[in-house]
Amino acid sequence: MDTTKILIGYAVYLPIALLLTLYVSKTLFRNSKIYMLDIFKGREEIAFATNKLFETGFYLLNIGFALMILKINIYNNNYQELVEALSYKIGSFSIYLGLMLFINLYFFFRGKRKAKEGMKPFMPEPARFTGQ
Repeated sequence: MDTTKILIGYAVYLPIALLLTLYVSKTLFRNSKIYMLDIFKGREEIAFATNKLFETGFYLLNIGFALMILKINIYNNNYQELVEALSYKIGSFSIYLGLMLFINLYFFFRGKRKAKEGMKPFMPEPARFTGQ
């Protein structure tokens, strides 16, 4: 079996998957610094460190998944099947990246909400006069 078309598929898929991951990650984590600063009440060191940890985890998950689904099966060994396999693979990876983006946004908004809940001042109930 001629593996040239499969190698062409890998040569197309891998750069696209890596560039998509890089683009989504840079966009997400460049803009999430504001949320992290708000969550950690302006403490820059811990906000940026946490943001960097989220970014590293994002890269590991997404690049790992992209490599895990790398296998391309084309049975008739023609370019039509190669293009169809690539479109399915790149499309499903794009959907996966979108889901990961929204999951991260959920965590950022949840952290922001929890930070606001922690800021509410405690108001003890006023003493009640019982009449005695």
